[in-house]
Amino acid sequence: MKIGFVGLGKMGSNMVERLLRNGHEVVAYDPNLSADRFGKDIERMNSIAELVENLPQHRIVWLMVPEGNPVKENIEELAKVLKAGDTIVDGGNSNWRDTQSHAFELEKKGINFVDCGTSGGVWGLENGYCLMVGGDQTACSKLDPIFSALAQENGFLYCGPSGAGHFVKMVHNGIEYGMMQAYAEGFEVMEKSSFNLDMHKISKVWQKGSVVRSWLLELAESLFEEDPKLSKIKDHVEDSGEGRWMVQTAIDLNVPAPVITLSLLSRLRSRQPESFSMKVLAGLRNRFGGHAIKSK
Repeated sequence: MKIGFVGLGKMGSNMVERLLRNGHEVVAYDPNLSADRFGKDIERMNSIAELVENLPQHRIVWLMVPEGNPVKENIEELAKVLKAGDTIVDGGNSNWRDTQSHAFELEKKGINFVDCGTSGGVWGLENGYCLMVGGDQTACSKLDPIFSALAQENGFLYCGPSGAGHFVKMVHNGIEYGMMQAYAEGFEVMEKSSFNLDMHKISKVWQKGSVVRSWLLELAESLFEEDPKLSKIKDHVEDSGEGRWMVQTAIDLNVPAPVITLSLLSRLRSRQPESFSMKVLAGLRNRFGGHAIKSK
């Protein structure tokens, strides 16, 4: 198949490479990259309109851009030049509610909008991606050759109507938050203990039949192998937004999700140079119980 691709960042460029390896043709547009950053097998376009002009009938354009305004702006540009029967795929981490809104507006023009939650990170090029797909089922089924090329074997799933793919990916990332937090806390308990424990060897042996073995644990092993005390890493953790959406959605659905919620709050705490709330706690303990305060 021949597909248009908008956005050649870390994920996008790897996905394009995987499509090319599997025999598909790609025309691409990324205003933030110079011409020499495009591979020789990719047809580089200078605008959205030019990209669409170079695609066959029943065009497919895959967006791999940051969620929010970048997705909205690219959809608006594409809607001006695409025709009924064409398809836009949003493969990024968009809010599932935004996805439903985009699908509703594009449906008026007869343009299909497919949401594809994409997991696999920078390792997806070699290992294949896990894809969670939402949208009109007929439109999605026509993209099976693309999904098959990108995914691991049996690694893509049609989840349901518009928004379902991004919804499932949001929940996936929320679970990921909780798993990472549990690993992080466990390793810190071991690091603070009186035992001289080898985190690299522990993370390695846990992968041999342990119930906590996982790809995240493999990544932890590689971290400890390169930097046993993680001395090169600052204790500041960002979040991409999906954890926040997950927590809010859980609240909206009256679903208690304490582990995922606390893992998100831990990330927020990591960004504080100092905690005002901890100062309040220390002060209160001093006032009611005479407990000592450490002065600056």
